[in-house]
Amino acid sequence: MTVSTFSAAVHITPTVIKTLYTHGKRKTRKLKDGDGKEEATDDIFFDEAFHIVKAFILLGTKNTVESLQAFTNTHVPAPPWTAVAPVRIPLHSCNQAADLLIQWFGPEDLKLVVGGEKWWQVRGLDGIDAEWIAEKSQLPPESVHIDAGRKYSEEEKLVIQIEQLETTMLYIHGGGYFWGSINTHRYQILRYARKTKGRAFAVNYRKAPQYPWPCPLHDVLAAYLYLIQPPPGAVHKPVPPSKIVFAGDSAGGALCLTMLTVLRDLGQPLPAGAVLISPWVDLTHSFPSIHTNTATDIIPPHGFLNKPSVLWPVDPVGEQGRVARVRSNALPKPGQANIPRPDKSVATEIVQVPPIDAEKHDDSMPPGSKQETSTSASSDVPVKSQEEARIFDRGKDDVNGNNGRGPSLDLIPDDIDFWQPRPPRVLMKNPGDVPLELRSQIQHYATTEQLSHPLVSPILQASLGNLCPLYILAGDGEVLRDEIVYLAHKAANPAEYPVREGVIKDASRQKDNAQKFTRPTKVHLQVYDGMCHVLTVFSFTNSANYAYHSIAEFVKHVTQHSAEYLERNPFPELHRSPMEPDPKTHSVDTDKATMGKDKATEKFKPSRLLPVARGHPLESAEGSGILIYVENEVQTTREVELGEVKETPGPEAPLHAMNTHSGDMPNKLMIRERVDVHGQVRSMEPKEDIAALQLRPSEIGIIKEETVFKWLEGQEEWDRRFKYRRTKIIKKRKVFEAKANSMIKSARERGLLLAGESDNLAERPTVGGTNSENGAIQEDRRWGPLDLGDERPPPTAIAARRDTREALALLKTSIYHTAPATHKTIPRVTTVDVVRAAFDPNDASFRPPRQSVSEQQVRTGMRCIHGLRMWQSIVSYFTRKGSAKAVDDRRRVGNALMEAGDKAATVKSDT
Repeated sequence: MTVSTFSAAVHITPTVIKTLYTHGKRKTRKLKDGDGKEEATDDIFFDEAFHIVKAFILLGTKNTVESLQAFTNTHVPAPPWTAVAPVRIPLHSCNQAADLLIQWFGPEDLKLVVGGEKWWQVRGLDGIDAEWIAEKSQLPPESVHIDAGRKYSEEEKLVIQIEQLETTMLYIHGGGYFWGSINTHRYQILRYARKTKGRAFAVNYRKAPQYPWPCPLHDVLAAYLYLIQPPPGAVHKPVPPSKIVFAGDSAGGALCLTMLTVLRDLGQPLPAGAVLISPWVDLTHSFPSIHTNTATDIIPPHGFLNKPSVLWPVDPVGEQGRVARVRSNALPKPGQANIPRPDKSVATEIVQVPPIDAEKHDDSMPPGSKQETSTSASSDVPVKSQEEARIFDRGKDDVNGNNGRGPSLDLIPDDIDFWQPRPPRVLMKNPGDVPLELRSQIQHYATTEQLSHPLVSPILQASLGNLCPLYILAGDGEVLRDEIVYLAHKAANPAEYPVREGVIKDASRQKDNAQKFTRPTKVHLQVYDGMCHVLTVFSFTNSANYAYHSIAEFVKHVTQHSAEYLERNPFPELHRSPMEPDPKTHSVDTDKATMGKDKATEKFKPSRLLPVARGHPLESAEGSGILIYVENEVQTTREVELGEVKETPGPEAPLHAMNTHSGDMPNKLMIRERVDVHGQVRSMEPKEDIAALQLRPSEIGIIKEETVFKWLEGQEEWDRRFKYRRTKIIKKRKVFEAKANSMIKSARERGLLLAGESDNLAERPTVGGTNSENGAIQEDRRWGPLDLGDERPPPTAIAARRDTREALALLKTSIYHTAPATHKTIPRVTTVDVVRAAFDPNDASFRPPRQSVSEQQVRTGMRCIHGLRMWQSIVSYFTRKGSAKAVDDRRRVGNALMEAGDKAATVKSDT
């Protein structure tokens, strides 16, 4: 059964019933035991929603990648109170972005690391699907600046109308780099647009594994260039970078961060700020919370596995084993397109665990299995153990003079690859064990060898300094918590959290960046108690309600002030307008409620709040979130007064010498906070008490034994479950490959010519020129699937594959419909082709076949009852019910605080 609304309902309904039962049982036990500890799951709405999302993601792992992609990339109509204008980012902007990436990589890395400069530019559509999103009630009347001489479509008129809202959020959705779309995140994006009183621009970038790294990065970079440098024919005006804020969740948050580093490195203009929500920045899973937080997160325990299909996994059979023992001190072979640069002085020799007959090898211990590799890891194999390396690692503390945290850029040891093994090598828990090596690709996004590249895992950037202000959010219960906390501190303290030496050794750019970008990045980090991955999904909770308001205030702050001012104060919590009370003239302890009331009256008075339509899901949430935000501003002010907010290095004015006109609290580098289940902030514990910050650089960005066995355990279960399906997949691939070869042969016979080939068309009457009846050669389309003979793309990339249905659709489109500039002719479609296409539901006679679901949205006639639409309705219901209760609770608490403040003021005046 594929992922559908019906299958999701069947799979989730028992979860809803079970959660209702266990929730009541747990609450009863807590009440009986007198357990007053508050947890996020005490809220029945969050408890149910958490398990619904977790169950749905688990359902996705039991289905094929294509099935999950199709469901989450199905076009769903926007709510009636929204203004949504779909656009397509043209190939012109894509080419601009490609040129920047080519410049960043350089010719050597393009060949050895990426696999070439052509394959990742190949796409099926004529650009990238995107949407302008805004709240209808915030739109001004129709613009009078429309060119009367040009005929505009309704969508173009709406774009011009939305353009009057200057503040722009470029939102990059998440989904593990391989699922999700604008449609899964539109509700969240709309809420950001409404609260910022601006517009959002969401991009439907290509997904892995069909379009692996750097395809998604290429697309989101093109989206940014589309905004600031509109291509010919675009109806919107250039958006100043100072009016743009990047925002993204999970994989989208990591893409935002990666894009920032590319722009910084190439001297391109940066946006005003960036919001990173649970960014996935370490694809090697080297931090402890990956293992400790499994039960409290929505991410499956063994990662994102999938039912085998012709697309994924690359090796569904695993004949050579999923994991192999290393025989020698070898590094990957030179010239492999998807393998980082090797050490040429070392020979390559890997011993794989060979397949063994069933009589000699029991099925319970398959080749390369967890049991097999565990029992044989300590066998007598001529490999240097990692014991010496770790002794050297401990000894280098004295050399660097900083307890081993900072690398010596000029002192790179010869055996660095043993104490910092590069993927696919595995860091063993027991230093005396023989190292293991992964033989299967474990992430959809990139090959295993690429996982430690700084543009794949940005936690391995040599420096995250010199970036725009960052607002980073994480859930305390999510598996990515530790890497997010480390990321925030690394950005704010580049010198204190350097990258490991192995990364610098492999990339000269990273060595230069470590020395060049030393200015700390301004960071606001918040970790939310009891919340899981991407807490903003659960928008009805107090925590998420506060997060939305806080994000909106950050976006408005950084887009409404100059760069010079933001250099001094990028945090809206520390900004004071002349009409707001100076916190130094108030006693925080006694006048907190009064100050909060005054600030709320001025900053969020009813006349400044836009009306919310009756029945709008945000109707009852507005007041609650505002009160939480105002109270938290007061708490942040108190943190500054107590010296708990890190200062900007260098000379600065003391707090009492601040500009008395603005009342600002300038020159603050990093705000570190925790947020409880009610949305109330408090100071984060000292860095010395955070385990993730005690990791050595040499331990980060390395695949570890525990992580490998955790993945392998799940993969083996999936291999057993789909044992008989795997052999059928191999047969299907051969069928598709035969069809592809036949298609190419037929096109050649009809006169298909590529650049540099003979153009004698006299003997080929079925050939067209640069334009034919059904297709055209597009000058802006640089490359096609037939131009990759000299490249080595990753094995999942459909640009170079011929063994999947999606690869065939891409190939046919590039031959007959939208050919690249490297094609000199377009073969004509014959009657036989028309008849054959008529019997193929995935093909079309006179139009391009449907492209990969990782790129093109699915259109269906049952959009009103689609699961994504139903989830939006559920969230809206929870929001109304939960927020109404929260408003009542906070009103009672606010009145109590006001009464306490009045009494304290009376006592103070009497004394």
